[in-house]
Amino acid sequence: MTEETPVAPWYRQPWFWFLTIFPLAAIVWCTFMIIVASNMEDTMVTDDYSKKGRAINLELARDQAAVDLGLAGELEFDQRSLALTLDTADGPADFPYLVLNLFHPTLADRDRTIQFQRIAPGQYRGQLLEDIEGRWYYDLRGPDNRWRLKGEAWLPAENGLSIRAEASAQG
Repeated sequence: MTEETPVAPWYRQPWFWFLTIFPLAAIVWCTFMIIVASNMEDTMVTDDYSKKGRAINLELARDQAAVDLGLAGELEFDQRSLALTLDTADGPADFPYLVLNLFHPTLADRDRTIQFQRIAPGQYRGQLLEDIEGRWYYDLRGPDNRWRLKGEAWLPAENGLSIRAEASAQG
């Protein structure tokens, strides 16, 4: 190389681009991911795991109370109208109202709460405000919140949904 050999400017040097392409790509990708993460809503089904962890024994006691009562029921769907028949080991259930919580597996904003009013001993009616479809977790509780029936179902169930208290397999 002599003094008269022209030197290309820095932006035309291949080694410059070879050495800077990977750090530049990392910066662009990181910026993109930060923008995506800041614009996405955090849709956790349960957002307070510490309280959930402290309350696990209370939840297990509610499940056991449902088993002790011998709760079993049938949930029928007719468009947005719901009919629930609930029986105990001693006969038809006699609660003034029941609360059914429907939890979507991934989207917390789709969770629903339905209150059932008693129309006869063991017979309850409730109303959906929106159509539901797909996989849901359900949680049926009494007015005093001392028991619960829980499970998973594909809704709406055309042939009805059987719900029953079952002993947990905790070891």
